[in-house]
Amino acid sequence: MSTLQLIWFVLIGVLFSGFFFLEGFDFGVGMAVQTLAHSESEKDQVVQTIGPVWDGNEVWLLTAGGAMFASFPYWYASLFSGFYLILLIILVGLIIRGVSFEFRHKVDPAKKNTWNWTLSIGSAIVPFFFGLMFIAMVQGMPIDQDGNMTAQFGDYVNLFSLVGGVAMTLLCYLHGMNYIALKTEGPIRERARQYAKALYWVLYAGLVAFALLLAFKTDFLSLHPVMTLALLVIIVVLSLIAHWATFKGAEGIAFFSSGLSLVAVVVLLFQGLFPRVMISSLGAQYDLLIQNASSSPYTLKVMSMIALTLLPFVLAYTVWAYYIFRKRVTMPVVGEDHYAG
Repeated sequence: MSTLQLIWFVLIGVLFSGFFFLEGFDFGVGMAVQTLAHSESEKDQVVQTIGPVWDGNEVWLLTAGGAMFASFPYWYASLFSGFYLILLIILVGLIIRGVSFEFRHKVDPAKKNTWNWTLSIGSAIVPFFFGLMFIAMVQGMPIDQDGNMTAQFGDYVNLFSLVGGVAMTLLCYLHGMNYIALKTEGPIRERARQYAKALYWVLYAGLVAFALLLAFKTDFLSLHPVMTLALLVIIVVLSLIAHWATFKGAEGIAFFSSGLSLVAVVVLLFQGLFPRVMISSLGAQYDLLIQNASSSPYTLKVMSMIALTLLPFVLAYTVWAYYIFRKRVTMPVVGEDHYAG
């Protein structure tokens, strides 16, 4: 395994981490439109917290997919063909969620609630099926010597993958609650804190189930025992900190802790995969490894030069956008079309 191969494996993990940290609270806010907000004004207020940034956050997913295609084409081919239907459902969720921002403030008020529902449903679909896909992937899928996957329904949908999907959805929802508490004023702010206080107890039960299934259904503990245990502890500690912060009204700490717990989950999955990118349930000899799934050294070198050139500008723009829209959203809200992507 070359240094560039390792760097690009880590970079793809970083891109997915950035996606779940930033888009994670977007999903939580989207779900909150129909579960947290009581009135149409509150729903508008909730939507406006992410109006200037939601579409920019999705760029992290596009970049992760593009980087995987260019740097690890065999990984991309096996993953996107083997999980085609799940990824199609994720795409549908992203589409109905994206158009909801535009349509909900342009349609007749009597039909607005339809698009509120599509926003919430789409926001729940995406993290659930991402969690289901990643957990199915780390359990091992029936991949043959040619990298082809011939899986059955039970390979995709089983107890562990369902727990993973629910856990990812709940983590995103709690991240969204912490973001709403950080970015709003009025009754919706306090309600978000109260929801988070209650739901963290549910999350703890889910984390216990997730850790037990991880131990019995994967080889993470046998291959990387120290890192796996350390990351599981980190996830629990970050959740405890976020929960404590909701009681103390430390909204910034709660938000960053819940975001970092999502990052820790991604790191846990990627370190468990290493040095593989796809695990075959048919035998270790069919595992797709980093060293034989990547592009040529020249391709990786050119990609590295491009990334080093463009990445500082992308990060600077992201920081600037969040700084410009740093103020809390109050009621009554201003025209929604000013904020919607």
